[in-house]
Amino acid sequence: MDFEMGDVLWLLGIQRPHGRSSFYIPCPDCDPPNKRDGHLNINLIKNCFRCPKCGYSGGMLDLYSRFSGIPRDLAKAEIEYRLGIREDPPQSGDITVSKPKTQIVVLGRPPDVDEVPAPKEFPLNDINTRDATYRALLNKLSLASDHKNNLLSRGLTELVIVANQYRTTPVVGNKAIARQLLDEGYYLSGVPGFYRDEKDDQWTFVELKRGILIPVCDHMGRIQGLQVRRDDAIKRKFRWVSSAGMLDGCGAEGWVHIAGPIREEMLLIEGPMKADIIYHLSGISSFAVPGVNTLKQLDILLDTARNIGVKRFMTAFDMDMMKNHNVQNGFRNLAYMLDSHNFPFGTYLWRPDPEYNGLDDYIWKWCMQSILPMAA
Repeated sequence: MDFEMGDVLWLLGIQRPHGRSSFYIPCPDCDPPNKRDGHLNINLIKNCFRCPKCGYSGGMLDLYSRFSGIPRDLAKAEIEYRLGIREDPPQSGDITVSKPKTQIVVLGRPPDVDEVPAPKEFPLNDINTRDATYRALLNKLSLASDHKNNLLSRGLTELVIVANQYRTTPVVGNKAIARQLLDEGYYLSGVPGFYRDEKDDQWTFVELKRGILIPVCDHMGRIQGLQVRRDDAIKRKFRWVSSAGMLDGCGAEGWVHIAGPIREEMLLIEGPMKADIIYHLSGISSFAVPGVNTLKQLDILLDTARNIGVKRFMTAFDMDMMKNHNVQNGFRNLAYMLDSHNFPFGTYLWRPDPEYNGLDDYIWKWCMQSILPMAA
């Protein structure tokens, strides 16, 4: 097309953060009206959008149609007309779009928009390289006492906390850490979270809000990427460590975390930390998706799951699924996906309780009452 997502945002009056190629705006499907920020991610590089909460997604024409009220089949023509790319206004029945007073003809780009070229990103590096770099990074970090106490209160032991390599996000010294890793021979390019600072051309690690870093591992125990559980967040508490949109940065891909050895029957749950806790408390091995509406990497993994010994799944999503239509929609998509890969599956249900919404909390309750012994 002769226009880009930045042009569409300009026409819709949606302000984009200066220099950012990926950012969030309120989602028209699941965020309340007049909310300042929201869940709908706009990607200027890929010219698309997606809401990880409800799954609403699409391209430039879908976005323009939704926010302008214009039918999608007229969206392209109207955008081109308003940008001065075409002369005649689109028409459909009684709908006629008025021509703007000032015609803009600059290759379809508004002249008064301060365009910032998207920083060049590195493609994702291989799993072994990422694993080595992340382990070296985590070895240079520590776990704050409040984060350790939080993990202990969830049923983990000190031994498991150390083995799982949970860490507190670095507050200072990110460039020094990156420099040390480079000096030690580790690759930073293509490893999500690392990028080159445009001001001094030095490698650094992304600045994160304070929280617990969680390694997300594959079936061989290799670290695919990192999540952070943010201390001060009420919504979207878990975020991927990513340097997408930054110079020589790299984005995360929503990997599936595997806790425990591969078995014929695997638990399918939402959240890597929950999967770690459930495996420690019960010995049940799990596949953990980052969200019930984030299933792309699971779809890829299911292609090989049977080859590594998986024969069936038991799903165990939080009990707010019983009243949350977004989770219900995601679960239906999951059921269809498992069926399309010919995997039999069942579902664990337990008494809905605000205190025990997740299976990890429910199992820990019974462990505390000495009904279910903890696995070694």
